[in-house]
Amino acid sequence: MTTINDELSTIDVGLSQVLKNITMFPLIHQDATESDYLTLDEALEAGTARITEISEGGTVPELQFLNEGDVPVLLLDGEELIGAKQNRVLNLSILAPANKSITIPVSCVEAGRWSYRSRNFSSSPRTMYAKARAAKSGHVSRSMKESGMRRSNQGALWNEISEKSERMSVASDTGAMSDIYERKEKAMKEFVERFQPIEGQIGAVFAINNAISGMDLFDSPDTLRKVLQKLVRSYALDAIETENPVDDRTDREDAKRFLQGLGDSQFESFPAIGLGEDLRIESKTMAGGALVVDDQTVHLWAFPLKSEHPSQREKVRSQITRSSQRRKMH
Repeated sequence: MTTINDELSTIDVGLSQVLKNITMFPLIHQDATESDYLTLDEALEAGTARITEISEGGTVPELQFLNEGDVPVLLLDGEELIGAKQNRVLNLSILAPANKSITIPVSCVEAGRWSYRSRNFSSSPRTMYAKARAAKSGHVSRSMKESGMRRSNQGALWNEISEKSERMSVASDTGAMSDIYERKEKAMKEFVERFQPIEGQIGAVFAINNAISGMDLFDSPDTLRKVLQKLVRSYALDAIETENPVDDRTDREDAKRFLQGLGDSQFESFPAIGLGEDLRIESKTMAGGALVVDDQTVHLWAFPLKSEHPSQREKVRSQITRSSQRRKMH
């Protein structure tokens, strides 16, 4: 059986793309094949997929996904769904089978609304911003291990979005994460235009303010190309929150060390909601998961967890200082 470490060992870290305080390191696999599924955006545009509340009354942590097409549909961890009784984000990645209806686990990102704006959900041009997505991934992993359910800490996510809105001076009548993105769209635009996929790219590691913030890896370049702008917006929203952004100087060795740490991590396996199996990272320093189908990693996502213990903060600070000194020496 192919392991995550085996797959990561075949990945090359490309030359960085930098804008202000964000760096993107392309993850490259020259022999990657084309995908045999649709993205959510493609399925919704084709009219072969539909997302609704699970019933007329609805329930916050679950939605119904109907795939009426003849090929599977990939739903991404953190992908935002707009409409119905309140906006939600997906709690993990799912490969929804063809011609089947499944119940999907979600989290609310609009605390102040519980009334229909539409009968069906639409997709949005973004995923949940990286900091909140990292926290959600940790919540879901604990929930799966403790109860077998794929639930987030909903109250904690509402608080996180509320605090984000306050820090970024965005008022929202319904506490919607989407209002933050829409208000900051102009500031994010230059990042979306700057970070473009290169040949053979199947993923990316992102760094903000000289620290690795997270990564996503897919099984094909065409999937990465279709979803990259959504991912860039999620990191850009965290980056522009910095009051005085400085040019990021994270180097490729930092990205490689992050991938090495991910490859060395332990993963626990669970049956997937759709096709394949769900893997969850078991680590005190990293959160994330993977969707694996027929021994192929369709989507792998991971985020470093920042410790609040003073000694750990000092350790991270000293590591950054030493790294900076090494760069100056070169």
